[in-house]
Amino acid sequence: MSNLIYGHHPVVEAINAGLPVEKVLFQQGLRGELEKEIRHLTKAHDIPLQVVPVEKLNKLVRGNHQGVVAWTALVAFQNLEDVLPAILERGETPLLLLLDGITDVRNFGAICRSAECAGVHAVVIPQSGSAPANEDAMKASAGALARIRLCRVRSMYSTVEWLQQSDVQVVATALSDKSKPIFEVDFTGPTAILLGPEGEGLAPKLIRMSDAVARIPQATDFDSYNVSVAAGIAVYEVLRQRGTTLGDA
Repeated sequence: MSNLIYGHHPVVEAINAGLPVEKVLFQQGLRGELEKEIRHLTKAHDIPLQVVPVEKLNKLVRGNHQGVVAWTALVAFQNLEDVLPAILERGETPLLLLLDGITDVRNFGAICRSAECAGVHAVVIPQSGSAPANEDAMKASAGALARIRLCRVRSMYSTVEWLQQSDVQVVATALSDKSKPIFEVDFTGPTAILLGPEGEGLAPKLIRMSDAVARIPQATDFDSYNVSVAAGIAVYEVLRQRGTTLGDA
């Protein structure tokens, strides 16, 4: 892979240079200053660190990896705590997408594509348990991944709390006892739409934490909408309620 880097100094230099590092793999059992340095850097820069057996590193790299391998993302991650104030300073009403547990790169890319087309201000993903911003995701997004603001956070739970404290309502999309049709949810104020993976859906705690839970009505009882399709429907319902005028590009 073209975005794979390995070796002590190359990985450390990449992190210190501010390159968008997707994650770091570190060899299980290694101790000493190298381990301390890698753990310190990944924590300081909010980079996921995974400890793995040496066999996994050997499969990834033919050369001398020195016990550390990293992937650089195709896009730079932004800080949500910087992005939100900038939106408000421009006098715009925030619209964010929070993606929790969405690991399929095609869904991830398709969501980013819809988000960019609809003018979503940022897509937020967790450090772990999320699809990588790699070549496949870029292709699925038709290049939108290079344009949309992508924020990575340590904890989706803490992010939901922070957004609510910042007067941004969090609306979960799920089928639950307290869900109501998406057309009945008020999206005219600052909003973050929370989407989970197909099948297991959002974690129950995230649903409970949300300010509202929306469901997308269906004509039949056949399964449910693909998550990327659901994201598109939800985003355009927000635009409809806000009376947003879009171009014909």
